[in-house]
Amino acid sequence: MHFFETLNFGNVPALGWVVWLLVVVALLFDFLNGFHDAANSVATVVSTRVLSPTWAIFWAALFNFIAFVIFPLKVEETIRKTVHADILTEHANRVIAATLLAACAWNVLTWWLALPTSSSHALIGALVGSALAKTDPAKWIDALNWQKLGLTLLFIVLSPLIGLVFGWLLGVGVIWLFRGFGPRGVDTLFRKGQLLSAAWFSLNHGGNDAQKTMGVIALLIELNAGVTYGEGRPIPTEVVLACHAAIALGTLFGGWRIVKTMGQKIIALRPVDGFCAETGAGIALALATTTGGIPVSTTHTITGAIVGVGSLKRFSAVRWGVAGRVVWAWVLTIPGSALLAALTWWLLRAIDWPG
Repeated sequence: MHFFETLNFGNVPALGWVVWLLVVVALLFDFLNGFHDAANSVATVVSTRVLSPTWAIFWAALFNFIAFVIFPLKVEETIRKTVHADILTEHANRVIAATLLAACAWNVLTWWLALPTSSSHALIGALVGSALAKTDPAKWIDALNWQKLGLTLLFIVLSPLIGLVFGWLLGVGVIWLFRGFGPRGVDTLFRKGQLLSAAWFSLNHGGNDAQKTMGVIALLIELNAGVTYGEGRPIPTEVVLACHAAIALGTLFGGWRIVKTMGQKIIALRPVDGFCAETGAGIALALATTTGGIPVSTTHTITGAIVGVGSLKRFSAVRWGVAGRVVWAWVLTIPGSALLAALTWWLLRAIDWPG
């Protein structure tokens, strides 16, 4: 259901200080998600010089925020149900604390290394790692919702491929439709068009990514207040707005170390290339968000679309060495964040973190 059909102001239950502290940490992760993934939304429009970095950031942040008006809340349910609730009945807050701290640390580390990894997969990997660290190894298979987790893992491979295909198809279509235009005319037209494609991609970025933090906060409330969210009980509207505001603020503060990798190092982009890449990646994200509620990586999707568009020039135009380094970062994100979360869980247990 969409936002205006699920207005639910004033229904946040009474929560203890530990839970409120974890809500703040969850919103910090959401902020870091926007900060880390700002490059996804603005790299192409900045590298093609359609917008200055400052205006590009404001443009992306605006559409990150208003995405709640457009997209149904399906992705948050996937996050909320990745680990079976009965596994979290004991020490739930410790599991969530380890998850959030590890995911935040992974985002900061990969930002420092200028790697455009997935905040989404860092969160999911951390949730799985902390839950398994808390669970008897004999019960690991039963601890996870393999249907939800399996879709997420499948789209690690599929999302860049889908982005690549849509980017390539749009590139082919544009070449055919504008074959009679001169280079200057195409450049002028798509400089304007890229404003729309950047907005479209940023809208989808906010629509998919902000819901991941919503899922964690909703899980926290469920486990501590005994409420169950679903069709009959929508998530409190304050949580929805706070998550979109946090990711938009993160985008405002940017992630300029990663912009260079996304917008310049993989392939040199023109406005028409940026338009096709952003539009294609946005279509792929919209399909994942609205159909299966799949928490896909905006990083993976836009990178695939950039490669798809770039390959139309010539296959060698793509700097495959840089792309390969990015792919290795993707591969390592879930196991790396899971291991970090497990270590964090054991540390929190050692200091007897409450909850």
